[in-house]
Amino acid sequence: MTQFIIAYTDGACKGNGKNAAAAGGFGAHICYPNGDIDNIWGGEADTTNNRMELLAAITALENTPKTTPLQLWTDSAYVKNGITEWIFAWKKNNWRKKDNKPVLNAELWQRLDALSLGRQIDWQWVKGHAGHAGNEMADELANRGALGAGREFIAHLANQAGDDHAKKQPADAVSNVAMANRAAANQATTETPTTHSVPQILANQTSDFHDDYQNGFHANFDDNHDNTSNHTNDNTNDHLNNTPINQKTNQQSKQAMTTFAISPDNNQNPNYDGKTDRANPDFWAILPAPNHRYSSSRQLIMDTETTGFEDQNGDRIVEVGVIEMIGRRFTGNKLHVYINPEKTMDDEVIKVHGISNEFLTDKPKFADVAQAVYDFMVDSEIIAHNAAFDMRFLKMEFDKVGLTDFSDRVQVTDSLAIAKQLYPGQKNSLDALVRRLDVGKQDRTFHGALLDSEILAEVYLAMTGGQIALAIDEDESANTEGGTRKAHFTPLHEYAHLLTASVADADADAAWRAQVLK
Repeated sequence: MTQFIIAYTDGACKGNGKNAAAAGGFGAHICYPNGDIDNIWGGEADTTNNRMELLAAITALENTPKTTPLQLWTDSAYVKNGITEWIFAWKKNNWRKKDNKPVLNAELWQRLDALSLGRQIDWQWVKGHAGHAGNEMADELANRGALGAGREFIAHLANQAGDDHAKKQPADAVSNVAMANRAAANQATTETPTTHSVPQILANQTSDFHDDYQNGFHANFDDNHDNTSNHTNDNTNDHLNNTPINQKTNQQSKQAMTTFAISPDNNQNPNYDGKTDRANPDFWAILPAPNHRYSSSRQLIMDTETTGFEDQNGDRIVEVGVIEMIGRRFTGNKLHVYINPEKTMDDEVIKVHGISNEFLTDKPKFADVAQAVYDFMVDSEIIAHNAAFDMRFLKMEFDKVGLTDFSDRVQVTDSLAIAKQLYPGQKNSLDALVRRLDVGKQDRTFHGALLDSEILAEVYLAMTGGQIALAIDEDESANTEGGTRKAHFTPLHEYAHLLTASVADADADAAWRAQVLK
C-alpha cells in the first residue's frame, strides 16, 4: 500500500514587521512512513508572520522527496487558501491582485508554487494552539527559529537495527549517505505521470503524531520510490495503520487491476487534444482530494455521460465531470474522469456524446475510481440539469461497489426545475438556456460531461441571480479559521442608478391616462 509523508509547519513572529526589529521563525516537523522524524527550523531578524508561515511550508517541500506523496498541515489559512485557491488568479494576472496591486511575498509564493508542481500534496488546515501534537511541535520549532537555525533528525532504529527505541541525533550526526539520498530525492522531477494501478484509499489513519487524520490520498500514487532512501520504505509501517475505507471496493479494484494515468497536479495533460473518437492515451484522469468538503457554501456542478437511459438494465456511466464552487466562486478544482463501462456502445449513443468504444478501452472501471469520486462529492450540494437522471446512475454505480449511502450524503439541486419555474411553458434544455441567458457559448457539438458542467455553472449563476464575480478571491486579509470565506452578494437596489426611463413606456402611459382618466 502506498505510503506518504506527513509534515506540520508553523511560523512565528514577535512584532510582525513593526519598528524594523521583528524577529521571526519557521518550523517544519516531518514524519516519514518508517517512523523517522526530521525537525527543521530557521528564521529572519526582521520579518512578518505570513513570511514565516510560507517559509515553513517551503522548507517542508524542499526537504522531502518529490516522488513520495505529502500531506502538509498548516494553521495558516493564508498559506492554505493561497496555494489551493488564490494563486491561480495571481499567476494569470502576472502576480498582481484583482485591484492590480502586487501580491505580497510574491517571491515566496513563486518558490512554493514551483516546489508544488508535479507533486502529490494534500493541503490541510489545523487550528493553531489547540493541543494538536504535530502543530504544537511545529510551533515549538518556529519559536526556536526566531533565535537561530537548526536541524534534528530522529532515526527510528527499530526499522533499521531492531532497536525498540528511536535515537535522537543532531543535524551534524546524520549519516552522509542518508543526507545524500534525501538531497537526490529532492532534485528528482516527474515530467509525465506514471501509469498507476487501481487506487488504494487511505483512511482511519492512526499514529503517534497524528491521531485526528481526516483525509487520505484518493489515488494510487507512484510506488517506484528511490530504493536507497530510508523515507520511502514501503515494507515498514510502524506509525501508520492504513485501513481501506471500503474493503469491498478495494477487493474489487485489485481484481480488476486496471491501469490508467492520473494527473500529477490536477491539470490536464497538455498533450491531450480532446479527441474522444479514437484511442487516446494522452488523457489524464483528474481526481482531486476533497480539501473543501466541509465548506458550508460548497457547490458542485455535475454532469455524467452514459451508455444509455436504463440504469437498472445494464447501462453504465462513461464520464463524470464536476466543477467546484465555494460561495458562488470557482475554486479552480474540478474532477474529470472517463470510465470503461465494460460493454460496447452503439452508434446512436456515440453520436450524442462523441465518446468512442476505442477511447474507453484503457480507461478505469468505475470500481477503480469510485472512492475518489465519492469522497470528492459527498457532504456537498450537487447541482445538475435533470438531476434525477444523473443521481440514478451515480446511485447505481456506487451501490455496485458498496458505497450505498451516497444519496443520503448529498443535497441535490435540479437546475431544470429552477428553469421551469422561471420560464414556464418554454424550452428549458441547457442549449435553450444558453441562448436565452446569453452565457456558456462554448462549442457543444458533443455533450461532454465536463464541458456541460462548465456551461451549467454559468447558466445556474445567471438564473439564480445576485452572483458575485467569478474570479478567485485573492484577498489576503481573508484569514478565517478553516480557510472558509463568506460570499458577498451585491444587493439588487445598488443597480437602480443604471435604470433609464423608456420613452415608449412614457408615451404609452400618457395615452392610457388620456383614454381612461379623461
